[in-house]
Amino acid sequence: MTQDRRTFLRTAGTAGMALTLGGRPHAVAAAPGRALPSPTTPSSSRPGRALRILVLGGTSFIGPHQVQYALDRGHEITLFNRGRTNTDLFPGVERLVGDRNGDLESLRGRTWDVCIDNSASNIRWVEFSTAALRDSVDRYFYVSSRSAYADTSAVPMTADHPTFTYETAGVDRDADRNTLPYGLQKALCERQTRMVFGDRACIFRPGLIIGPRDRTDRFTYWPVRIHRGGEVLSPGNGSDPIQIIDARDFGEWMIRMAEDGHTGVYNAVGPAVPRPMDELLYGIRAVTTAETTFTWVDTQFLLDRDVRPYREMPVWMPPLPGREGYARFDLTPEVERGLTFRPLAVTAQDTLEYHFARPQEEQWPLRAGITPEREAQVLAEWHRSRGGRG
Repeated sequence: MTQDRRTFLRTAGTAGMALTLGGRPHAVAAAPGRALPSPTTPSSSRPGRALRILVLGGTSFIGPHQVQYALDRGHEITLFNRGRTNTDLFPGVERLVGDRNGDLESLRGRTWDVCIDNSASNIRWVEFSTAALRDSVDRYFYVSSRSAYADTSAVPMTADHPTFTYETAGVDRDADRNTLPYGLQKALCERQTRMVFGDRACIFRPGLIIGPRDRTDRFTYWPVRIHRGGEVLSPGNGSDPIQIIDARDFGEWMIRMAEDGHTGVYNAVGPAVPRPMDELLYGIRAVTTAETTFTWVDTQFLLDRDVRPYREMPVWMPPLPGREGYARFDLTPEVERGLTFRPLAVTAQDTLEYHFARPQEEQWPLRAGITPEREAQVLAEWHRSRGGRG
Protein backbone atom coordinates (compact mmCIF):
# COMPACT_ATOMS: atom_id res chain seq x y z
CA MET A 1 0.00 0.00 0.00
CA THR A 2 1.33 3.50 -0.75
CA GLN A 3 2.05 5.94 2.08
CA ASP A 4 -0.64 8.28 0.73
CA ARG A 5 -3.26 5.50 0.89
CA ARG A 6 -2.20 4.56 4.42
CA THR A 7 -2.38 8.19 5.54
CA PHE A 8 -5.79 8.61 3.97
CA LEU A 9 -7.22 5.46 5.55
CA ARG A 10 -5.95 6.39 8.99
CA THR A 11 -7.25 9.95 8.71
CA ALA A 12 -10.61 8.79 7.39
CA GLY A 13 -10.79 6.14 10.09
CA THR A 14 -10.31 8.76 12.80
CA ALA A 15 -13.11 10.82 11.32
CA GLY A 16 -15.25 7.69 11.18
CA MET A 17 -14.97 7.06 14.92
CA ALA A 18 -18.26 8.91 15.23
CA LEU A 19 -19.72 5.67 13.93
CA THR A 20 -18.61 3.63 16.94
CA LEU A 21 -21.54 1.28 16.55
CA GLY A 22 -21.93 1.72 12.83
CA GLY A 23 -24.66 4.35 12.60
CA ARG A 24 -25.30 6.78 9.79
CA PRO A 25 -22.79 9.63 9.59
CA HIS A 26 -23.29 12.28 12.23
CA ALA A 27 -21.08 14.51 14.35
CA VAL A 28 -19.76 13.55 17.76
CA ALA A 29 -17.84 16.04 19.84
CA ALA A 30 -15.92 15.84 23.10
CA ALA A 31 -15.28 18.59 25.61
CA PRO A 32 -11.99 20.42 24.95
CA GLY A 33 -9.04 18.47 26.26
CA ARG A 34 -11.12 15.38 27.06
CA ALA A 35 -11.26 12.12 25.14
CA LEU A 36 -14.55 10.53 24.26
CA PRO A 37 -15.41 7.70 26.66
CA SER A 38 -15.13 4.21 25.21
CA PRO A 39 -17.43 1.75 26.98
CA THR A 40 -16.13 -1.04 24.73
CA THR A 41 -12.49 -0.82 25.85
CA PRO A 42 -11.49 -3.56 28.32
CA SER A 43 -9.20 -2.97 31.22
CA SER A 44 -5.54 -2.77 30.19
CA SER A 45 -4.33 -4.03 33.57
CA ARG A 46 -2.34 -7.24 33.52
CA PRO A 47 -3.78 -10.42 35.00
CA GLY A 48 -2.85 -11.60 38.47
CA ARG A 49 -0.80 -14.56 37.25
CA ALA A 50 0.67 -15.68 33.98
CA LEU A 51 -1.04 -18.65 32.38
CA ARG A 52 0.55 -21.45 30.40
CA ILE A 53 -1.59 -21.54 27.26
CA LEU A 54 -1.45 -24.16 24.52
CA VAL A 55 -2.85 -22.91 21.21
CA LEU A 56 -3.77 -25.50 18.58
CA GLY A 57 -2.97 -23.64 15.39
CA GLY A 58 -2.28 -20.02 16.22
CA THR A 59 -0.74 -18.76 12.98
CA SER A 60 -3.67 -18.16 10.64
CA PHE A 61 -6.58 -15.74 11.27
CA ILE A 62 -7.76 -15.57 14.89
CA GLY A 63 -4.56 -17.02 16.28
CA PRO A 64 -2.00 -14.27 15.60
CA HIS A 65 -4.18 -11.55 17.16
CA GLN A 66 -4.94 -13.79 20.12
CA VAL A 67 -1.37 -14.94 20.67
CA GLN A 68 0.04 -11.42 20.51
CA TYR A 69 -2.54 -10.18 23.01
CA ALA A 70 -1.71 -13.06 25.37
CA LEU A 71 2.01 -12.35 25.09
CA ASP A 72 1.44 -8.66 25.74
CA ARG A 73 -0.38 -9.62 28.95
CA GLY A 74 2.50 -11.75 30.14
CA HIS A 75 1.27 -15.27 29.40
CA GLU A 76 3.45 -18.20 28.32
CA ILE A 77 2.36 -19.54 24.93
CA THR A 78 2.99 -22.86 23.23
CA LEU A 79 1.89 -23.28 19.60
CA PHE A 80 1.01 -26.71 18.21
CA ASN A 81 0.64 -27.00 14.44
CA ARG A 82 2.16 -28.57 11.33
CA GLY A 83 4.75 -25.80 11.00
CA ARG A 84 3.66 -24.82 7.50
CA THR A 85 1.80 -21.50 7.88
CA ASN A 86 3.33 -18.12 8.80
CA THR A 87 6.37 -19.76 10.35
CA ASP A 88 8.02 -16.35 10.75
CA LEU A 89 5.50 -15.29 13.40
CA PHE A 90 6.43 -15.22 17.08
CA PRO A 91 10.08 -16.35 16.80
CA GLY A 92 10.48 -16.49 20.58
CA VAL A 93 7.42 -18.65 21.21
CA GLU A 94 7.69 -22.41 21.78
CA ARG A 95 6.43 -24.47 18.86
CA LEU A 96 5.45 -28.10 18.90
CA VAL A 97 5.09 -29.77 15.51
CA GLY A 98 2.36 -32.30 14.88
CA ASP A 99 -0.90 -32.92 13.07
CA ARG A 100 -4.47 -32.64 14.39
CA ASN A 101 -5.30 -35.71 12.36
CA GLY A 102 -3.59 -38.10 14.78
CA ASP A 103 0.06 -37.08 15.25
CA LEU A 104 0.00 -35.54 18.74
CA GLU A 105 3.13 -37.19 20.10
CA SER A 106 4.84 -33.85 20.82
CA LEU A 107 2.12 -33.02 23.39
CA ARG A 108 2.92 -35.96 25.60
CA GLY A 109 4.38 -35.34 29.05
CA ARG A 110 3.48 -31.63 29.10
CA THR A 111 0.91 -29.67 31.09
CA TRP A 112 -0.85 -26.34 30.51
CA ASP A 113 -3.46 -24.24 32.27
CA VAL A 114 -5.60 -23.77 29.16
CA CYS A 115 -5.78 -25.26 25.68
CA ILE A 116 -7.32 -23.04 22.99
CA ASP A 117 -8.67 -25.00 20.03
CA ASN A 118 -9.35 -22.39 17.33
CA SER A 119 -9.39 -24.54 14.25
CA ALA A 120 -11.13 -27.92 14.56
CA SER A 121 -14.07 -28.49 12.22
CA ASN A 122 -13.81 -32.28 12.11
CA ILE A 123 -15.00 -34.48 14.96
CA ARG A 124 -12.02 -36.83 14.55
CA TRP A 125 -9.58 -33.99 15.24
CA VAL A 126 -11.33 -33.14 18.51
CA GLU A 127 -11.50 -36.77 19.52
CA PHE A 128 -7.72 -37.02 19.10
CA SER A 129 -6.89 -33.75 20.88
CA THR A 130 -9.28 -34.16 23.82
CA ALA A 131 -8.05 -37.71 24.42
CA ALA A 132 -4.42 -36.57 24.33
CA LEU A 133 -4.99 -33.56 26.59
CA ARG A 134 -7.57 -34.91 29.05
CA ASP A 135 -5.08 -34.97 31.92
CA SER A 136 -2.68 -32.37 30.56
CA VAL A 137 -4.74 -29.16 30.60
CA ASP A 138 -6.97 -27.69 33.27
CA ARG A 139 -9.45 -26.16 30.82
CA TYR A 140 -10.22 -26.69 27.14
CA PHE A 141 -11.53 -23.74 25.07
CA TYR A 142 -13.21 -24.86 21.86
CA VAL A 143 -14.19 -22.45 19.06
CA SER A 144 -17.44 -23.74 17.60
CA SER A 145 -19.83 -21.70 15.42
CA ARG A 146 -23.24 -20.10 15.28
CA SER A 147 -23.82 -22.69 12.55
CA ALA A 148 -24.00 -25.40 15.24
CA TYR A 149 -27.55 -24.31 16.12
CA ALA A 150 -30.20 -26.60 14.69
CA ASP A 151 -32.71 -23.75 14.55
CA THR A 152 -32.21 -19.99 14.58
CA SER A 153 -35.87 -19.01 14.53
CA ALA A 154 -36.04 -17.88 18.17
CA VAL A 155 -35.90 -14.18 19.02
CA PRO A 156 -33.72 -13.64 20.89
CA MET A 157 -31.29 -16.48 20.44
CA THR A 158 -29.25 -17.63 23.45
CA ALA A 159 -26.65 -20.30 24.16
CA ASP A 160 -29.41 -22.53 25.58
CA HIS A 161 -30.91 -23.28 22.19
CA PRO A 162 -30.36 -26.81 20.80
CA THR A 163 -27.53 -27.67 18.44
CA PHE A 164 -27.59 -30.14 15.58
CA THR A 165 -27.88 -33.86 16.06
CA TYR A 166 -27.68 -36.45 13.30
CA GLU A 167 -31.48 -36.53 13.34
CA THR A 168 -32.09 -32.78 13.15
CA ALA A 169 -29.41 -32.47 10.49
CA GLY A 170 -31.08 -35.23 8.47
CA VAL A 171 -27.87 -37.27 8.31
CA ASP A 172 -27.54 -41.04 8.72
CA ARG A 173 -25.38 -42.01 11.71
CA ASP A 174 -23.44 -44.37 9.46
CA ALA A 175 -22.42 -41.54 7.14
CA ASP A 176 -18.73 -40.87 6.49
CA ARG A 177 -17.76 -38.49 9.30
CA ASN A 178 -15.36 -36.62 7.04
CA THR A 179 -18.28 -35.51 4.87
CA LEU A 180 -20.72 -34.36 7.56
CA PRO A 181 -22.25 -30.87 7.20
CA TYR A 182 -20.29 -28.08 8.87
CA GLY A 183 -22.93 -27.26 11.50
CA LEU A 184 -23.27 -30.88 12.56
CA GLN A 185 -19.48 -31.28 12.71
CA LYS A 186 -19.22 -28.30 15.03
CA ALA A 187 -22.04 -29.57 17.25
CA LEU A 188 -20.37 -32.99 17.51
CA CYS A 189 -17.04 -31.35 18.34
CA GLU A 190 -18.76 -29.42 21.13
CA ARG A 191 -20.25 -32.59 22.59
CA GLN A 192 -16.92 -34.38 22.47
CA THR A 193 -15.23 -31.50 24.28
CA ARG A 194 -17.87 -31.40 27.01
CA MET A 195 -17.93 -35.19 27.35
CA VAL A 196 -14.19 -35.29 28.06
CA PHE A 197 -13.73 -32.06 30.01
CA GLY A 198 -17.16 -31.56 31.60
CA ASP A 199 -17.27 -28.32 33.58
CA ARG A 200 -13.68 -27.63 32.56
CA ALA A 201 -14.82 -26.93 28.98
CA CYS A 202 -15.60 -23.55 27.50
CA ILE A 203 -17.45 -23.42 24.17
CA PHE A 204 -17.54 -20.29 22.00
CA ARG A 205 -19.99 -19.92 19.11
CA PRO A 206 -18.89 -17.03 16.89
CA GLY A 207 -20.78 -15.75 13.92
CA LEU A 208 -18.92 -14.38 10.92
CA ILE A 209 -15.40 -13.46 12.10
CA ILE A 210 -14.07 -10.37 10.32
CA GLY A 211 -11.13 -8.00 10.18
CA PRO A 212 -7.48 -7.99 9.11
CA ARG A 213 -5.95 -11.38 8.24
CA ASP A 214 -9.30 -12.71 6.98
CA ARG A 215 -8.58 -14.47 3.72
CA THR A 216 -12.19 -15.44 2.98
CA ASP A 217 -13.19 -11.87 1.97
CA ARG A 218 -16.67 -12.46 3.41
CA PHE A 219 -16.57 -9.04 5.10
CA THR A 220 -13.74 -7.56 3.06
CA TYR A 221 -16.01 -7.47 0.02
CA TRP A 222 -17.97 -4.54 1.43
CA PRO A 223 -15.10 -2.16 2.31
CA VAL A 224 -13.41 -2.94 -1.00
CA ARG A 225 -16.62 -2.55 -3.02
CA ILE A 226 -17.55 0.72 -1.30
CA HIS A 227 -13.99 2.00 -1.69
CA ARG A 228 -14.36 1.42 -5.45
CA GLY A 229 -17.32 3.80 -5.51
CA GLY A 230 -20.28 4.09 -7.85
CA GLU A 231 -23.70 2.48 -7.46
CA VAL A 232 -23.55 -0.35 -4.94
CA LEU A 233 -26.09 -3.17 -5.03
CA SER A 234 -27.36 -3.35 -1.45
CA PRO A 235 -29.61 -6.18 -0.24
CA GLY A 236 -33.07 -5.81 1.21
CA ASN A 237 -34.37 -2.50 2.54
CA GLY A 238 -31.49 -1.77 4.92
CA SER A 239 -33.26 -2.87 8.10
CA ASP A 240 -32.11 -6.51 8.26
CA PRO A 241 -30.05 -7.08 11.43
CA ILE A 242 -26.36 -7.95 11.33
CA GLN A 243 -24.25 -9.49 14.11
CA ILE A 244 -20.62 -10.31 13.34
CA ILE A 245 -17.37 -10.19 15.34
CA ASP A 246 -13.95 -8.63 14.82
CA ALA A 247 -11.30 -11.36 15.16
CA ARG A 248 -9.40 -9.21 17.64
CA ASP A 249 -12.43 -8.66 19.86
CA PHE A 250 -13.06 -12.39 19.83
CA GLY A 251 -9.50 -13.57 20.37
CA GLU A 252 -8.75 -11.05 23.09
CA TRP A 253 -11.97 -11.88 24.93
CA MET A 254 -11.02 -15.55 24.97
CA ILE A 255 -7.73 -14.70 26.67
CA ARG A 256 -9.54 -12.63 29.31
CA MET A 257 -12.01 -15.46 29.81
CA ALA A 258 -9.04 -17.74 30.46
CA GLU A 259 -7.59 -15.27 32.93
CA ASP A 260 -10.88 -14.99 34.81
CA GLY A 261 -11.34 -18.76 35.06
CA HIS A 262 -14.63 -18.91 33.14
CA THR A 263 -16.13 -22.00 31.52
CA GLY A 264 -19.55 -22.70 29.96
CA VAL A 265 -21.11 -21.97 26.58
CA TYR A 266 -21.15 -18.51 24.98
CA ASN A 267 -22.03 -16.79 21.73
CA ALA A 268 -19.53 -14.48 20.08
CA VAL A 269 -21.22 -12.00 17.78
CA GLY A 270 -21.71 -8.28 17.92
CA PRO A 271 -22.59 -5.63 18.58
CA ALA A 272 -24.85 -6.33 21.54
CA VAL A 273 -27.65 -4.42 19.79
CA PRO A 274 -27.87 -5.80 16.23
CA ARG A 275 -26.68 -3.35 13.60
CA PRO A 276 -29.04 -2.82 10.62
CA MET A 277 -27.51 -3.51 7.23
CA ASP A 278 -27.79 0.12 6.16
CA GLU A 279 -25.81 1.25 9.21
CA LEU A 280 -23.12 -1.28 8.35
CA LEU A 281 -22.74 0.06 4.82
CA TYR A 282 -22.93 3.73 5.80
CA GLY A 283 -20.42 3.05 8.56
CA ILE A 284 -17.98 1.50 6.12
CA ARG A 285 -18.44 4.39 3.69
CA ALA A 286 -17.37 6.78 6.44
CA VAL A 287 -13.77 5.57 6.16
CA THR A 288 -13.51 6.21 2.42
CA THR A 289 -13.81 9.27 0.18
CA ALA A 290 -15.48 7.31 -2.58
CA GLU A 291 -18.47 8.76 -4.41
CA THR A 292 -20.88 5.95 -3.54
CA THR A 293 -24.62 5.45 -3.70
CA PHE A 294 -26.51 2.49 -2.28
CA THR A 295 -29.39 0.98 -4.26
CA TRP A 296 -31.50 -1.22 -2.00
CA VAL A 297 -32.93 -4.15 -3.89
CA ASP A 298 -35.88 -6.19 -2.63
CA THR A 299 -34.96 -9.49 -0.96
CA GLN A 300 -37.29 -11.63 -3.06
CA PHE A 301 -36.05 -9.96 -6.25
CA LEU A 302 -32.52 -11.04 -5.33
CA LEU A 303 -33.53 -14.56 -4.33
CA ASP A 304 -35.45 -15.00 -7.57
CA ARG A 305 -32.21 -14.22 -9.44
CA ASP A 306 -30.10 -16.53 -7.31
CA VAL A 307 -28.21 -13.69 -5.66
CA ARG A 308 -27.47 -15.65 -2.53
CA PRO A 309 -27.29 -14.21 0.98
CA TYR A 310 -23.90 -14.66 2.62
CA ARG A 311 -22.25 -15.54 -0.70
CA GLU A 312 -22.99 -12.98 -3.43
CA MET A 313 -24.17 -10.60 -0.70
CA PRO A 314 -21.69 -11.31 2.12
CA VAL A 315 -22.60 -10.72 5.78
CA TRP A 316 -26.30 -10.34 4.92
CA MET A 317 -28.75 -13.01 6.04
CA PRO A 318 -32.37 -11.83 5.77
CA PRO A 319 -34.62 -12.94 8.67
CA LEU A 320 -36.69 -15.28 6.53
CA PRO A 321 -38.93 -17.88 8.22
CA GLY A 322 -36.74 -20.18 10.28
CA ARG A 323 -33.92 -17.62 10.53
CA GLU A 324 -35.59 -14.82 12.43
CA GLY A 325 -33.03 -15.00 15.23
CA TYR A 326 -29.91 -15.51 13.10
CA ALA A 327 -28.65 -12.03 13.97
CA ARG A 328 -30.72 -11.37 17.08
CA PHE A 329 -28.65 -12.89 19.87
CA ASP A 330 -29.07 -11.80 23.47
CA LEU A 331 -25.47 -11.19 24.53
CA THR A 332 -26.15 -10.25 28.15
CA PRO A 333 -24.09 -13.15 29.60
CA GLU A 334 -21.23 -12.50 27.21
CA VAL A 335 -21.06 -8.76 27.90
CA GLU A 336 -21.17 -9.50 31.62
CA ARG A 337 -18.12 -11.73 31.07
CA GLY A 338 -16.26 -8.91 29.36
CA LEU A 339 -17.01 -9.23 25.63
CA THR A 340 -16.38 -5.85 23.99
CA PHE A 341 -16.77 -4.44 20.49
CA ARG A 342 -14.38 -2.06 18.80
CA PRO A 343 -15.81 0.63 16.49
CA LEU A 344 -16.92 -0.47 13.05
CA ALA A 345 -14.80 2.33 11.60
CA VAL A 346 -11.67 0.73 13.05
CA THR A 347 -12.51 -2.70 11.65
CA ALA A 348 -13.36 -1.30 8.22
CA GLN A 349 -10.22 0.86 8.06
CA ASP A 350 -7.93 -1.94 9.22
CA THR A 351 -9.55 -4.39 6.79
CA LEU A 352 -8.97 -2.05 3.86
CA GLU A 353 -5.38 -1.47 4.91
CA TYR A 354 -4.78 -5.21 5.20
CA HIS A 355 -6.40 -5.84 1.81
CA PHE A 356 -4.30 -3.30 -0.07
CA ALA A 357 -1.13 -4.55 1.62
CA ARG A 358 -1.71 -8.06 0.20
CA PRO A 359 0.07 -9.20 -2.94
CA GLN A 360 -1.77 -8.07 -6.04
CA GLU A 361 -2.84 -11.61 -6.96
CA GLU A 362 -4.60 -11.93 -3.58
CA GLN A 363 -6.46 -8.63 -3.93
CA TRP A 364 -8.49 -9.62 -6.97
CA PRO A 365 -10.68 -11.43 -7.64
CA LEU A 366 -12.21 -11.44 -4.20
CA ARG A 367 -13.15 -14.82 -2.78
CA ALA A 368 -16.66 -13.68 -1.86
CA GLY A 369 -19.21 -11.24 -3.17
CA ILE A 370 -21.00 -10.61 -6.43
CA THR A 371 -18.86 -9.91 -9.49
CA PRO A 372 -18.94 -6.41 -10.98
CA GLU A 373 -20.54 -7.74 -14.18
CA ARG A 374 -23.27 -9.61 -12.33
CA GLU A 375 -23.88 -6.64 -10.03
CA ALA A 376 -24.39 -4.33 -13.00
CA GLN A 377 -26.78 -6.82 -14.60
CA VAL A 378 -28.93 -7.18 -11.48
CA LEU A 379 -29.01 -3.42 -10.92
CA ALA A 380 -30.13 -2.86 -14.53
CA GLU A 381 -32.91 -5.44 -14.13
CA TRP A 382 -33.99 -3.81 -10.88
CA HIS A 383 -34.18 -0.36 -12.44
CA ARG A 384 -36.17 -1.71 -15.40
CA SER A 385 -38.59 -3.40 -13.01
CA ARG A 386 -39.13 -0.05 -11.33
CA GLY A 387 -39.70 1.76 -14.59
CA GLY A 388 -36.30 3.39 -14.58
CA ARG A 389 -33.14 3.15 -16.65
CA GLY A 390 -31.94 -0.30 -17.70
